[in-house]
Amino acid sequence: MARKPGGFLQEASHQVAAGGSAGLVEICLMHPLDVVKTRFQIQRGKTDPTGYKSLGDCFRTIFQREGLLGFYKGILPPILAETPKRAVKFFTFEQYKKLLGYASLPPGLAFAIAGLGSGLTEAVVVNPFEVVKVTLQANRNAFTEQPSSFVQARQIIKTDGLGFQGLNKGLTATLGRHGVFNMVYFGFYFNVKNILPINKDPNLEFLRKFGIGLVSGTIASIINIPFDVAKSRIQGPQPVPGEIKYRTCFKTMATVYKEEGFLALYKGLIPKIMRLGPGGAVMLLVYEYVYAWLQDTVGHK
Repeated sequence: MARKPGGFLQEASHQVAAGGSAGLVEICLMHPLDVVKTRFQIQRGKTDPTGYKSLGDCFRTIFQREGLLGFYKGILPPILAETPKRAVKFFTFEQYKKLLGYASLPPGLAFAIAGLGSGLTEAVVVNPFEVVKVTLQANRNAFTEQPSSFVQARQIIKTDGLGFQGLNKGLTATLGRHGVFNMVYFGFYFNVKNILPINKDPNLEFLRKFGIGLVSGTIASIINIPFDVAKSRIQGPQPVPGEIKYRTCFKTMATVYKEEGFLALYKGLIPKIMRLGPGGAVMLLVYEYVYAWLQDTVGHK
Protein backbone atom coordinates (compact mmCIF):
# COMPACT_ATOMS: atom_id res chain seq x y z
CA MET A 1 0.00 0.00 0.00
CA ALA A 2 1.22 3.49 -0.80
CA ARG A 3 2.06 5.72 2.13
CA LYS A 4 -0.53 8.42 2.77
CA PRO A 5 0.18 11.93 4.07
CA GLY A 6 1.38 12.11 7.68
CA GLY A 7 4.67 10.24 7.48
CA PHE A 8 6.06 7.39 9.47
CA LEU A 9 4.31 8.08 12.79
CA GLN A 10 0.84 8.15 11.27
CA GLU A 11 1.50 5.03 9.21
CA ALA A 12 2.91 3.25 12.27
CA SER A 13 -0.09 4.24 14.39
CA HIS A 14 -2.41 2.80 11.74
CA GLN A 15 -0.46 -0.48 11.68
CA VAL A 16 -0.56 -0.69 15.48
CA ALA A 17 -4.29 0.10 15.64
CA ALA A 18 -5.15 -2.38 12.87
CA GLY A 19 -2.98 -5.11 14.42
CA GLY A 20 -4.52 -4.57 17.85
CA SER A 21 -8.02 -4.74 16.39
CA ALA A 22 -7.16 -8.00 14.63
CA GLY A 23 -5.93 -9.56 17.86
CA LEU A 24 -8.94 -8.50 19.93
CA VAL A 25 -11.47 -9.82 17.41
CA GLU A 26 -9.61 -13.12 16.99
CA ILE A 27 -9.25 -13.89 20.71
CA CYS A 28 -12.88 -13.10 21.49
CA LEU A 29 -14.05 -15.48 18.77
CA MET A 30 -11.58 -18.34 19.19
CA HIS A 31 -10.55 -18.55 22.88
CA PRO A 32 -12.64 -21.65 23.78
CA LEU A 33 -10.62 -23.68 21.28
CA ASP A 34 -7.40 -22.45 22.88
CA VAL A 35 -8.60 -23.77 26.26
CA VAL A 36 -9.32 -27.19 24.71
CA LYS A 37 -5.92 -27.21 22.95
CA THR A 38 -4.08 -26.49 26.19
CA ARG A 39 -5.96 -29.22 28.07
CA PHE A 40 -4.92 -31.80 25.46
CA GLN A 41 -1.31 -30.64 25.41
CA ILE A 42 -0.77 -30.95 29.17
CA GLN A 43 -2.07 -34.53 29.23
CA ARG A 44 0.71 -37.03 29.93
CA GLY A 45 -0.17 -40.10 27.91
CA LYS A 46 -3.03 -42.60 28.12
CA THR A 47 -2.33 -43.34 31.78
CA ASP A 48 -3.11 -39.76 32.84
CA PRO A 49 -6.14 -40.19 35.15
CA THR A 50 -7.41 -36.72 34.30
CA GLY A 51 -7.06 -37.21 30.54
CA TYR A 52 -9.78 -36.70 27.93
CA LYS A 53 -10.81 -39.52 25.61
CA SER A 54 -11.53 -37.35 22.59
CA LEU A 55 -12.16 -33.80 21.42
CA GLY A 56 -15.87 -34.23 22.04
CA ASP A 57 -15.23 -35.66 25.50
CA CYS A 58 -13.08 -32.63 26.33
CA PHE A 59 -15.78 -30.15 25.29
CA ARG A 60 -18.46 -32.15 27.11
CA THR A 61 -16.44 -32.59 30.31
CA ILE A 62 -15.45 -28.93 30.54
CA PHE A 63 -19.06 -27.86 30.01
CA GLN A 64 -20.47 -30.32 32.56
CA ARG A 65 -17.88 -29.75 35.30
CA GLU A 66 -16.92 -26.13 34.80
CA GLY A 67 -19.83 -24.58 32.96
CA LEU A 68 -19.91 -22.44 29.85
CA LEU A 69 -17.48 -19.97 31.41
CA GLY A 70 -14.96 -22.80 31.70
CA PHE A 71 -14.24 -22.28 28.01
CA TYR A 72 -13.18 -18.72 28.78
CA LYS A 73 -10.69 -19.52 31.52
CA GLY A 74 -7.57 -17.44 31.20
CA ILE A 75 -9.14 -15.08 28.67
CA LEU A 76 -8.14 -11.86 30.45
CA PRO A 77 -4.38 -12.35 29.91
CA PRO A 78 -4.91 -12.94 26.17
CA ILE A 79 -7.22 -9.92 25.92
CA LEU A 80 -4.64 -7.79 27.72
CA ALA A 81 -1.89 -9.36 25.62
CA GLU A 82 -3.54 -9.79 22.21
CA THR A 83 -3.95 -6.10 21.49
CA PRO A 84 -0.28 -5.21 22.06
CA LYS A 85 0.83 -8.66 20.86
CA ARG A 86 -0.86 -8.42 17.47
CA ALA A 87 0.01 -4.75 17.25
CA VAL A 88 3.66 -5.75 17.69
CA LYS A 89 3.20 -8.68 15.29
CA PHE A 90 1.89 -6.66 12.36
CA PHE A 91 3.86 -3.47 13.03
CA THR A 92 7.20 -5.28 13.29
CA PHE A 93 6.37 -7.41 10.23
CA GLU A 94 5.86 -4.25 8.20
CA GLN A 95 9.10 -2.74 9.54
CA TYR A 96 11.20 -5.88 9.00
CA LYS A 97 9.72 -6.18 5.51
CA LYS A 98 10.69 -2.58 4.79
CA LEU A 99 14.25 -3.11 6.08
CA LEU A 100 14.66 -6.30 4.07
CA GLY A 101 13.67 -4.35 0.97
CA TYR A 102 17.16 -2.82 1.07
CA ALA A 103 18.78 -6.29 1.01
CA SER A 104 17.66 -7.18 -2.54
CA LEU A 105 16.15 -10.48 -1.35
CA PRO A 106 13.54 -12.33 -3.41
CA PRO A 107 10.09 -11.17 -2.23
CA GLY A 108 9.10 -14.66 -1.09
CA LEU A 109 12.15 -14.99 1.16
CA ALA A 110 11.75 -11.44 2.46
CA PHE A 111 8.17 -12.13 3.58
CA ALA A 112 9.27 -15.29 5.43
CA ILE A 113 12.23 -13.64 7.17
CA ALA A 114 10.13 -10.61 8.13
CA GLY A 115 7.57 -13.03 9.58
CA LEU A 116 10.27 -14.82 11.57
CA GLY A 117 11.51 -11.52 12.99
CA SER A 118 8.01 -10.38 13.92
CA GLY A 119 7.32 -13.72 15.62
CA LEU A 120 10.46 -13.58 17.75
CA THR A 121 9.67 -10.01 18.79
CA GLU A 122 6.06 -10.93 19.55
CA ALA A 123 7.15 -13.89 21.70
CA VAL A 124 9.21 -11.71 24.03
CA VAL A 125 6.23 -9.41 24.60
CA VAL A 126 3.63 -12.13 25.12
CA ASN A 127 5.44 -14.83 27.11
CA PRO A 128 4.55 -13.59 30.65
CA PHE A 129 0.88 -13.46 29.64
CA GLU A 130 1.17 -17.00 28.25
CA VAL A 131 2.51 -18.30 31.56
CA VAL A 132 -0.51 -16.89 33.42
CA LYS A 133 -2.95 -18.03 30.73
CA VAL A 134 -1.71 -21.64 30.65
CA THR A 135 -1.73 -21.85 34.45
CA LEU A 136 -5.36 -20.69 34.53
CA GLN A 137 -6.43 -22.92 31.65
CA ALA A 138 -4.93 -25.98 33.35
CA ASN A 139 -7.04 -25.27 36.47
CA ARG A 140 -10.01 -27.67 36.46
CA ASN A 141 -12.01 -25.97 39.19
CA ALA A 142 -15.20 -24.14 38.34
CA PHE A 143 -14.67 -20.75 36.74
CA THR A 144 -15.92 -18.92 39.85
CA GLU A 145 -13.53 -20.87 42.10
CA GLN A 146 -10.30 -20.15 40.28
CA PRO A 147 -8.06 -17.16 41.06
CA SER A 148 -8.20 -14.05 38.92
CA SER A 149 -5.50 -13.36 36.36
CA PHE A 150 -3.90 -10.73 38.56
CA VAL A 151 -3.93 -12.97 41.64
CA GLN A 152 -2.42 -15.82 39.60
CA ALA A 153 0.29 -13.53 38.24
CA ARG A 154 1.17 -12.28 41.72
CA GLN A 155 1.32 -15.87 42.98
CA ILE A 156 3.70 -16.89 40.19
CA ILE A 157 5.94 -13.91 40.87
CA LYS A 158 5.86 -14.52 44.63
CA THR A 159 6.66 -18.22 44.28
CA ASP A 160 9.06 -18.28 41.33
CA GLY A 161 9.94 -14.69 40.49
CA LEU A 162 10.14 -12.95 37.12
CA GLY A 163 12.85 -15.13 35.58
CA PHE A 164 12.93 -18.31 33.53
CA GLN A 165 11.41 -20.37 36.35
CA GLY A 166 8.66 -17.82 36.97
CA LEU A 167 6.82 -15.35 34.80
CA ASN A 168 9.18 -15.91 31.85
CA LYS A 169 9.49 -19.69 31.93
CA GLY A 170 9.16 -21.40 28.58
CA LEU A 171 10.53 -18.38 26.70
CA THR A 172 12.61 -20.49 24.30
CA ALA A 173 9.58 -22.61 23.40
CA THR A 174 7.51 -19.46 22.93
CA LEU A 175 10.20 -18.00 20.65
CA GLY A 176 10.13 -21.19 18.59
CA ARG A 177 6.35 -21.30 18.48
CA HIS A 178 5.86 -17.71 17.35
CA GLY A 179 8.94 -17.48 15.16
CA VAL A 180 8.09 -20.59 13.13
CA PHE A 181 4.37 -19.79 12.97
CA ASN A 182 4.81 -16.23 11.71
CA MET A 183 7.52 -17.23 9.24
CA VAL A 184 5.15 -19.69 7.57
CA TYR A 185 1.99 -17.63 8.16
CA PHE A 186 3.17 -14.38 6.58
CA GLY A 187 5.43 -16.04 4.04
CA PHE A 188 2.68 -18.26 2.66
CA TYR A 189 -0.11 -15.67 2.79
CA PHE A 190 1.60 -12.79 1.00
CA ASN A 191 3.35 -14.97 -1.56
CA VAL A 192 0.20 -16.86 -2.53
CA LYS A 193 -1.93 -13.69 -2.42
CA ASN A 194 0.44 -12.05 -4.90
CA ILE A 195 0.26 -15.06 -7.21
CA LEU A 196 -3.53 -15.58 -7.28
CA PRO A 197 -5.29 -12.87 -9.32
CA ILE A 198 -7.40 -10.25 -7.55
CA ASN A 199 -11.16 -10.64 -8.03
CA LYS A 200 -13.13 -7.53 -8.95
CA ASP A 201 -16.19 -8.80 -7.06
CA PRO A 202 -15.74 -7.63 -3.40
CA ASN A 203 -17.41 -10.76 -2.00
CA LEU A 204 -15.25 -13.12 -4.05
CA GLU A 205 -12.16 -11.07 -3.20
CA PHE A 206 -13.03 -11.43 0.50
CA LEU A 207 -13.35 -15.20 0.04
CA ARG A 208 -10.03 -15.31 -1.86
CA LYS A 209 -8.20 -13.60 1.01
CA PHE A 210 -10.03 -15.61 3.66
CA GLY A 211 -9.17 -18.88 1.92
CA ILE A 212 -5.48 -18.00 1.66
CA GLY A 213 -5.45 -16.89 5.30
CA LEU A 214 -7.18 -20.12 6.36
CA VAL A 215 -4.58 -22.26 4.61
CA SER A 216 -1.77 -20.07 5.97
CA GLY A 217 -2.92 -20.49 9.56
CA THR A 218 -3.49 -24.22 9.11
CA ILE A 219 -0.05 -24.96 7.63
CA ALA A 220 1.70 -22.77 10.20
CA SER A 221 -0.16 -24.55 13.02
CA ILE A 222 0.89 -27.99 11.77
CA ILE A 223 4.55 -26.99 11.50
CA ASN A 224 4.91 -25.17 14.83
CA ILE A 225 2.84 -27.33 17.17
CA PRO A 226 5.76 -29.31 18.70
CA PHE A 227 7.00 -25.99 20.11
CA ASP A 228 3.46 -25.32 21.36
CA VAL A 229 3.30 -28.68 23.15
CA ALA A 230 6.69 -28.05 24.76
CA LYS A 231 5.57 -24.58 25.87
CA SER A 232 2.39 -25.94 27.45
CA ARG A 233 4.30 -28.66 29.31
CA ILE A 234 6.91 -26.21 30.62
CA GLN A 235 4.40 -23.52 31.61
CA GLY A 236 1.67 -25.88 32.83
CA PRO A 237 1.54 -27.99 36.01
CA GLN A 238 4.39 -30.48 36.43
CA PRO A 239 3.57 -34.21 36.88
CA VAL A 240 4.96 -34.30 40.43
CA PRO A 241 4.37 -31.19 42.58
CA GLY A 242 7.66 -29.61 43.63
CA GLU A 243 9.67 -31.37 40.91
CA ILE A 244 10.42 -29.78 37.52
CA LYS A 245 10.29 -32.44 34.81
CA TYR A 246 9.79 -30.19 31.79
CA ARG A 247 12.51 -27.56 31.88
CA THR A 248 13.85 -26.61 28.42
CA CYS A 249 12.27 -26.57 24.97
CA PHE A 250 14.13 -29.27 23.05
CA LYS A 251 14.68 -31.46 26.09
CA THR A 252 10.93 -31.36 26.73
CA MET A 253 10.26 -32.38 23.11
CA ALA A 254 12.71 -35.28 23.50
CA THR A 255 11.07 -36.39 26.76
CA VAL A 256 7.56 -36.27 25.28
CA TYR A 257 8.74 -38.21 22.21
CA LYS A 258 10.55 -40.84 24.30
CA GLU A 259 7.77 -41.41 26.82
CA GLU A 260 4.63 -40.86 24.73
CA GLY A 261 5.62 -41.28 21.08
CA PHE A 262 5.89 -39.03 18.03
CA LEU A 263 2.18 -38.21 17.85
CA ALA A 264 2.29 -36.73 21.37
CA LEU A 265 4.20 -33.79 19.87
CA TYR A 266 1.02 -33.03 17.92
CA LYS A 267 -1.41 -33.10 20.83
CA GLY A 268 -4.08 -30.44 20.52
CA LEU A 269 -3.52 -30.12 16.77
CA ILE A 270 -7.21 -30.35 15.83
CA PRO A 271 -8.43 -27.59 18.19
CA LYS A 272 -5.34 -25.55 17.27
CA ILE A 273 -6.20 -25.79 13.56
CA MET A 274 -9.87 -25.11 14.35
CA ARG A 275 -8.75 -21.94 16.07
CA LEU A 276 -5.78 -20.66 14.05
CA GLY A 277 -7.02 -21.75 10.63
CA PRO A 278 -10.07 -19.46 10.57
CA GLY A 279 -8.55 -17.31 13.34
CA GLY A 280 -5.48 -16.69 11.20
CA ALA A 281 -7.70 -15.66 8.31
CA VAL A 282 -9.74 -13.36 10.58
CA MET A 283 -6.61 -11.62 11.85
CA LEU A 284 -5.22 -10.94 8.38
CA LEU A 285 -8.53 -9.70 7.04
CA VAL A 286 -9.28 -7.47 10.04
CA TYR A 287 -5.76 -6.06 9.84
CA GLU A 288 -5.91 -5.34 6.11
CA TYR A 289 -9.41 -3.83 6.14
CA VAL A 290 -8.89 -1.72 9.28
CA TYR A 291 -5.48 -0.54 8.03
CA ALA A 292 -6.91 0.37 4.62
CA TRP A 293 -9.84 2.18 6.28
CA LEU A 294 -7.51 4.19 8.52
CA GLN A 295 -5.29 5.09 5.59
CA ASP A 296 -8.25 6.19 3.47
CA THR A 297 -10.10 8.16 6.19
CA VAL A 298 -7.72 9.38 8.86
CA GLY A 299 -4.87 9.68 6.38
CA HIS A 300 -6.78 12.24 4.32
CA LYS A 301 -7.71 14.49 7.23
